[in-house]
Amino acid sequence: MIKLYDEGVYLINGEKIVPESQSANKYDKAEAKKGTIAYGIMKSHNTAGDMDHLRIKFDSMASHDITFVGIIQTARASGMTKFPLPYVMTNCHNSLCAVGGTINDDDHYFGLSAAKKYGGIYVPPHIAVIHQFMREMFAGCGKMILGSDSHTRYGALGTMAIGEGGGELVKQLLEDTYDVAYPGVVAIYMKGKPAPYVGPHDIALAIVKAVFEKGYVKNKVMEFVGPGVASMTTDYRNGVDVMTTETTCLSSVWRTDDDTKAFLAEHGREKDYKELNPADVAYYDGCVEIDLSTIKPMIALPFHPSNAYTIDEFYANMKDLLADTEERAKKVAGGRATFTLMDKITPDGKLYVQQGVIGGCAGGNYTNVVEAAHALKGKTCGFDEFYLSVYPSSQPVFVDLDRKGFLADLMDAGAIIRTAFCGPCFGAGDTPANNALSIRHTTRNFPNREGSKPGNGQMSAVALMDARSIAATAANGGKLTSAEELDCWGDIPAYHYDDKAYKSRVYWGFGKADFESPIRFGPNIKDWPEQEELADNILLRVVSKILDEVTTTDELIPSGETSSFRSNPLGLAEFTLSRRDPEYVGKAKEVQRVEYERLKGISPARGDMAEVYAAIKTIPGQENADPMTIEFGSTIYANKPGDGSAREQAASCQRVLGALANITQEYATKRYRSNCMNWGMIPFHLKGQPDFEVGDYVYVPGIRKALDDNKLESIKAYIIKGGKVTEAELYIQPMTDNERTIVKAGCLINFNRNRKK
Repeated sequence: MIKLYDEGVYLINGEKIVPESQSANKYDKAEAKKGTIAYGIMKSHNTAGDMDHLRIKFDSMASHDITFVGIIQTARASGMTKFPLPYVMTNCHNSLCAVGGTINDDDHYFGLSAAKKYGGIYVPPHIAVIHQFMREMFAGCGKMILGSDSHTRYGALGTMAIGEGGGELVKQLLEDTYDVAYPGVVAIYMKGKPAPYVGPHDIALAIVKAVFEKGYVKNKVMEFVGPGVASMTTDYRNGVDVMTTETTCLSSVWRTDDDTKAFLAEHGREKDYKELNPADVAYYDGCVEIDLSTIKPMIALPFHPSNAYTIDEFYANMKDLLADTEERAKKVAGGRATFTLMDKITPDGKLYVQQGVIGGCAGGNYTNVVEAAHALKGKTCGFDEFYLSVYPSSQPVFVDLDRKGFLADLMDAGAIIRTAFCGPCFGAGDTPANNALSIRHTTRNFPNREGSKPGNGQMSAVALMDARSIAATAANGGKLTSAEELDCWGDIPAYHYDDKAYKSRVYWGFGKADFESPIRFGPNIKDWPEQEELADNILLRVVSKILDEVTTTDELIPSGETSSFRSNPLGLAEFTLSRRDPEYVGKAKEVQRVEYERLKGISPARGDMAEVYAAIKTIPGQENADPMTIEFGSTIYANKPGDGSAREQAASCQRVLGALANITQEYATKRYRSNCMNWGMIPFHLKGQPDFEVGDYVYVPGIRKALDDNKLESIKAYIIKGGKVTEAELYIQPMTDNERTIVKAGCLINFNRNRKK
């Protein structure tokens, strides 16, 4: 049972939920809001006197090898001389140096050289995935950590962690702050105890299903409280917590207890423990009440973690659900590829899958792998199409599993044991065969994230499941099977952490910056191209119009092998929207060419565009508009862009190709909107539906003045099509002073350079 309250609640003594409407004004709401765990942590990290408008400084930061090169390049261009806080650079995404020649390991060496020069912490490939390393080495009660990966979540260790685009990490490296309005805090009240066959992914998927579509926790903090928290070990809680990202919340934090203390003590960090509980009276802006005893093994069908059902529900409605998924696949493929599921139903009424993966920050935890080994001990994965890969989340986890014999049990059953690597989660490892279905205990199953290329006729898909049910499926030769069908769960020996692998390989350079040490560049590592500052008036050409309910960052800039180009802004930009709108790059470049010519003194008011500028002159107040002073750029329209990854390239690639704005109904996440602003793109919203098509123009006069005056609630714009002009109304949700200045400067790099002058 999961219940969403339609109002705020008071939590009394950590146990009793009192809906606000039933409180009879007994409690002081303003004081009770200060009673949450989140309030205390944010207050201790807020450098502003105003708790309504936070200016946060973090305790540490983390990036991986898809993002740290761009972040460091941006910070270097902005005048950084050292890392002022512990900055961990892991190499867990582009670990396989098999795509694009030498460029992946070139990025790794860049990271090591930057750690030496600026005083960073460098974790070599295959040693740990980013979030497991941070759990083991940095997360602690009452801390805040910022990461350039959306799954930066360490709430089960009492840490409020936030995943953001690279620009926000650059600000911390320059000793600026993370500026955000005080977020709402929602209680995730847990009671009861999960069944032995229920794993953390089952609980997480049930929560995501309940809250995602309603936007119940969007941009809020999820605070896990209630007696049910104690029914789970900290390692298990970590597996639930990392999936809070898929709810679109801002961050998460859990109440802590003796098990949290034991986890930190085992990792040599007992000093980082303190008991965290809400005050005797705490007010929450909402409440998700979960009876853990009612959670059943789950499956999230393609193409979103919220598309979730119990496995029992799935089998009861299998043909209808598979038919619906095939229809969704048709929309994803756009007629370029075929994906089928009905043909995977076996004669005995089971669904046959081709692949299983347990790994990463969600699945590769010690507890999950132990349970998988129990399910497969003495059994076999079979010798048909199905195969199973298991990725322990760090070398210390790998070593303890090995010493206890669990990896041998898995290998004896035919499972493949791999090193710590995030690749299967985003399409750079264990890419399934064409028309194959993979079941994965990883974080996401978005379209094409597993490595599909519909444009090349190649398509597969992923369903998310817990490691326990994946192992049960493997023991059944690839026939989808609920963990509830086995009776082997719960016998988990105590974990023993040994950090010898870290002491042997991790470069620990914080506080040891050597500014004279050289940066090692590879031929693919390029500087960010120069960006011009925002003009008074702008003309936008619509180069893509996406009417999907949600557009993911993976669709804006594909994951998988394209990640190898993320140190080369121009090279990566060639992939922008390539799997969703293959014509985007060409259309954006046409616009950019005209703007480059304008900057060289060539008038844009010629050829087909002559009538556009003639139409502008018919707008009241624009009779004397000079085409040479109107900045020209591209824009995309999407109903709700930016669900998913924190990587800034989803926005920066558009900017590199000359984009000036996004126009939307809603931004799926705060982090994507922040990425747009940090790269100088205006985050417009449209009032009403889009009365324009690809190739039409949107003229926005006086945009710089609107930003100067902070008059953003109504911005008059003009749609120009076929020489005719119609009015439209745009608006921008509140921006901080710095955000408005960054957009006017043209990007964060320009903003920082301007401050140095």
